[in-house]
Amino acid sequence: MHPRNRHRERYNFGQLIESCPQLAPFVRLNDYKDESINFFDPEAVKMLNKALLKHFYHIADWDIPENYLCPPIPGRADYIHYMADLLGSCNKGKIPEGKTVKCLDIGVGANCVYPLIGSSEYGWSFTGSDTDPVSIGSASRIIASNPGIQDLIELRLQPNPNNIFNGIILKGESFDITICNPPYHASLAEAQSGTLRKLSNLTGKNTTRPLLNFGGQHGELWCEGGEERFIENMIRQSKQFCGSCFWFSTLVSKESSLKSVYDALHKAEAFTMKTIPMGQGNKTGRIVAWTFLNLAQQNQWVNIKWNTKHS
Repeated sequence: MHPRNRHRERYNFGQLIESCPQLAPFVRLNDYKDESINFFDPEAVKMLNKALLKHFYHIADWDIPENYLCPPIPGRADYIHYMADLLGSCNKGKIPEGKTVKCLDIGVGANCVYPLIGSSEYGWSFTGSDTDPVSIGSASRIIASNPGIQDLIELRLQPNPNNIFNGIILKGESFDITICNPPYHASLAEAQSGTLRKLSNLTGKNTTRPLLNFGGQHGELWCEGGEERFIENMIRQSKQFCGSCFWFSTLVSKESSLKSVYDALHKAEAFTMKTIPMGQGNKTGRIVAWTFLNLAQQNQWVNIKWNTKHS
């Protein structure tokens, strides 16, 4: 994990329970006599998320609707920290902080996790977009229940599922970075198959139970063409907003998707592209980031936006 990730060590369940007593009934000794939870139990995983967000990020009230994606907090934190490094690499190694740094989360989801972590860790302001009204409603409730973040996170409903940036990035608006965890499956059947593999890895046993135990709706887990087509569309559409954002970025779950991603970036004539590897346990992934700004434009952006002390 990233060196600044607060979740590099084993979970200290004593501290987490102290912050979130509701976690206690879900904690048990595993086969190695270590305290843990049953990661097969979606309620236990959700309660662990509540405890992590409260203990580390001061989010006192967090919840998601039933059957919506319950993301792994450590992996989400990794993405945010790597994006902070990317911004810092353009600013003589100094990570820009404060609410004048603006991040766009494409597909904020019902959980709103990226904005929660990014605003807590770096004080960035976020705009979160989603095509699902239920997700926007859930994220709105989370923000409303935590007064300390209300001036840092704004939500926007994307009315056209074929659009990614159009209708979300407003005229005259600019973002320092965009992030996205795209739906990586191409169909419900593929998503269920992936979940079964995940459950088998957790239990050490084969299972045929076709239940999305870890939650996730259509737009969260699968879309026509899977992550390849989604990211290709994102790259093509990002060119229309080439001057409105310093860095665009996305997670790329499958290594097999990289060729089409690189081809799309070359076709869109991105000035610079970067691939940042990420790994947690047996899972490997990567972030692909790109910018259309040349070096002079990048320096101008930094000097105008980041050369003063941020609040």
